[in-house]
Amino acid sequence: MSALFSLRGQRALVTGASRGLGKAIAQALAQAGASVICCSSQLDGANKTVAEIQAQGGQATALAADLSDLEQVRSLAQQALALGQVDILVNCGGTIFRAPAVDYPMQEWQNVMRVNLDSAFLLSQLLGAEMLKRGQGKIINIASMLSYSGGITVPAYTASKHAITGLTKALANEWAGAGVNINAIAPGYFRTDNTFALQQDQVRNQAILARIPSGRWGEPEDLAGAAVFLASGASNYVNGHVLAVDGGWLAR
Repeated sequence: MSALFSLRGQRALVTGASRGLGKAIAQALAQAGASVICCSSQLDGANKTVAEIQAQGGQATALAADLSDLEQVRSLAQQALALGQVDILVNCGGTIFRAPAVDYPMQEWQNVMRVNLDSAFLLSQLLGAEMLKRGQGKIINIASMLSYSGGITVPAYTASKHAITGLTKALANEWAGAGVNINAIAPGYFRTDNTFALQQDQVRNQAILARIPSGRWGEPEDLAGAAVFLASGASNYVNGHVLAVDGGWLAR
């Protein structure tokens, strides 16, 4: 059974791998045997993740790209492919900006959409083309609980995460028959930089906890199993699916 979840001999590219969910996913894929390309928006930003993976006996390397700059995204794909075949793509890099919709700056809207959606599509397109040639590959997008609801004062983030689920299904419809699996993970409320404001808001924090049947916020490591499953042969007949890892949030 362990062979079903093994990623030995495979190479993965994970964006947003410097911290939080992306870092935890990169570490999980490495522990399953993959060689992981850890991407951060800052030069050397993923060095700590790489060092920790290597200290545990895994294989990893760091690359950098500003996901709001599509030319840098193209370069990231080229650099990743120069290292060899990329078998797994995890589009985890993202950003959020909070403001009432009536005051929401258009430049912030466009930045969120470029980082969260445009870069995911472009990387999927560029690396997916190579996967299609081989007839094999795994793409995992990171959705959100705000792929299901509207949220408060985060219209761009919500729109981008609704779009990510649609993109996941659209690509699956085109590529599933060619051996490329495209799925998404929708994390619930996790302790990350993006949710720091919510964690510090006593009223919102208590309201969130009251709705989670598990009774706690998620920790980044809680995504490890879902990521390895969707990256491995265990999920070969899973396509266009959005897997909620939410402590039961959606069940309430």
